[in-house]
Amino acid sequence: MGIFEAIILGIVQGLTEFLPISSSAHLRIVGDLFPGLGDPGVTFTAVTQIGTEAAVILYFWKDIVRIIHAWFRALPFGPWKNQVPQTDPDVRLGWIVIFGTLPIVILGLLLEDAIDSVFRNMFITAAMLAIFAIFLGIADRISTRRLAIEQMSIRDGVVLGFAQSMALIPGVSRSGGTITVGLLLGYTRSAAARVSFLLAIPAVLGSGFYRFISDDGTGPQVALAPLLIATLVAFIVGYAVIVWFLRLVETMSYMPFVIYRLILALAVVVLLTQGLLNVY
Repeated sequence: MGIFEAIILGIVQGLTEFLPISSSAHLRIVGDLFPGLGDPGVTFTAVTQIGTEAAVILYFWKDIVRIIHAWFRALPFGPWKNQVPQTDPDVRLGWIVIFGTLPIVILGLLLEDAIDSVFRNMFITAAMLAIFAIFLGIADRISTRRLAIEQMSIRDGVVLGFAQSMALIPGVSRSGGTITVGLLLGYTRSAAARVSFLLAIPAVLGSGFYRFISDDGTGPQVALAPLLIATLVAFIVGYAVIVWFLRLVETMSYMPFVIYRLILALAVVVLLTQGLLNVY
């Protein structure tokens, strides 16, 4: 992979990570369309996602600090014990992120071999793009959208954590899965999007560093310089997308993303049947 390809893939990662359209699917598709490049691999995908999560941390920095501060002050031990009640919304959000992260950690480790092989089948990716497009459209149509993020229960946080873990299969979309289930639970579009961002921070950072450290060299290899450039580009583009997306969901439905996913799924199938994309 050269610098030019790294920049393009970084832009793709930054543009698609937070939208409900699956960044891993887009990286795979764009990688295949570059002559001689092919699938950039699970490690490349996971590491470049660190860049987009750094953008999340920067954007939500004040919220993150406030949540962590409240969570520690609510502990029943330590120098700040019981200074904040467990019913405080920020404390509850802290527990939601903790318990909501467990499903993707556990399933990610149990299904690691499948994630590296079977799940990267492009026909599966196309199917997930289409199926979860329909789910997202239904959820956006029938959701009551009455609940704010401050009203989220720990139980709902765990359910959203399992929804996030579905993104282990390319084509589902991390944000798409959590937003879809969040809408079905009755949360507003903004609340569903914000909690998807917060839940992704430990999951994506953990996955990125784990993949980088544990890479055994058997998958597609990318030199350090292109990898770092792609990650930096993903950070810059990702931050701009966060700002735009959170403003968008306040006034607009998810239907454009539903239509885009369906068109992309069809395009992937056509490209596969024409031999322009590799199945693996």
